[in-house]
Amino acid sequence: MGGQSTSTTTQQSQTAPWQPAQPLLQGILSQLNNGLNNTGLTSSESSALDTLKSNAAQGNPYAGQIGSYAQSLLNGGGATAQAPNVQANLSSLQGSLTPYANGSMIGNNPALAAQLAQIQTDVGNSVNGQFAAAGRDFSGANQMAYGRGVAAAEAPVIAAQYNQDVTNQLAAANSLYNAGNTTANTLAGMQQQYLANQGQGVTAAQSALDAQNYGANATLAEEAQRRGIPLQTLQLLAQIGTPIAGLGQQSNSTGTTVQEKSGIDQFATLAGGIGSLLRGK
Repeated sequence: MGGQSTSTTTQQSQTAPWQPAQPLLQGILSQLNNGLNNTGLTSSESSALDTLKSNAAQGNPYAGQIGSYAQSLLNGGGATAQAPNVQANLSSLQGSLTPYANGSMIGNNPALAAQLAQIQTDVGNSVNGQFAAAGRDFSGANQMAYGRGVAAAEAPVIAAQYNQDVTNQLAAANSLYNAGNTTANTLAGMQQQYLANQGQGVTAAQSALDAQNYGANATLAEEAQRRGIPLQTLQLLAQIGTPIAGLGQQSNSTGTTVQEKSGIDQFATLAGGIGSLLRGK
């Protein structure tokens, strides 16, 4: 009949792969220790931050102008300021051209009346002079000749003036139509620019708010740098020192050994143990 014997062993090992570089690493660590004492602000950094803080306290010098600009844009930026003048120009043109456009000026030209009167005078002098020389002035033939002469002389003038008046009427109507469209387009463009200015005013309003908050934001940014510069220095030192601290390793291990023994081996072990006890006596 056999048995088992159990034994436990403990081992400890340590590695130092960077041991040849220990002098160099110790020098780096020494420099890091010195750096830990110099993580604060330098005098130049402190002076620069103080300047930023002073400037921030004064605020944005253009905040008022930016605010006024934004307010002006929100009010339309004066895009429709000339609309009354544009409308007045159309009204003035309508007043001048309407008599021609509605036809009331056809045959109602003062200059034409004077021209016709002159024609009558010229024709009368010519015809009446001829009949007077023949001793037949104021006769029926004289009056007939006078009437036909005047009609023949005035007809082309009246016809030409009528055609001109109709042409003027059509031109006036077209001018009024085009002027109305131009005025409408101009006013619509002004209104669109008004709305566009308001849209820009919304953007400018945000810029005005940013300008008003410039001092506070600049102060926060300056204070963040005042705290951040030392932290950045410490972080850099940690990035260098932490990996060095992890170089090399030490390990412990425990092992258990189990050995199978036969009955003879166990008897021999017991006999040896008994013998040792007897010899000790």
